[in-house]
Amino acid sequence: MNAVKTIRRIGFRKWYERELLQSHMHLVLLLLSSLGMMGAAEAFSQRTPDSSPLTMLACAIVSVVIGLWALRRYLFLLSHAEYMAEQAVCRQCTAYAKWDITEEGPEGASMRVCCRKCGHRWNITL
Repeated sequence: MNAVKTIRRIGFRKWYERELLQSHMHLVLLLLSSLGMMGAAEAFSQRTPDSSPLTMLACAIVSVVIGLWALRRYLFLLSHAEYMAEQAVCRQCTAYAKWDITEEGPEGASMRVCCRKCGHRWNITL
């Protein structure tokens, strides 16, 4: 869903909280994939007769791919949420996230907001 539509529906603070939770879930996935990679490495080193080295190598590769994807997604979501949070402060009265969206920019790349406290208007880029 578009960030502007979500912020308009649930508010900036809840959107920010959800972005942080989603990014940290990707961090948990990264930790679990690193455990899977270490488990595959240990199983590869023990060489039991019923295990195939090719299967263990495939498990390690899948764990690495999932871990790299989770790390990339974690960093993207976290930096995007922080970038938006830096712009959510009114420069006139320093109120944080107390604004309403007045209009959406072209293709959802930005939004024009108005402070509820003092009426100051500014753009927030996504």
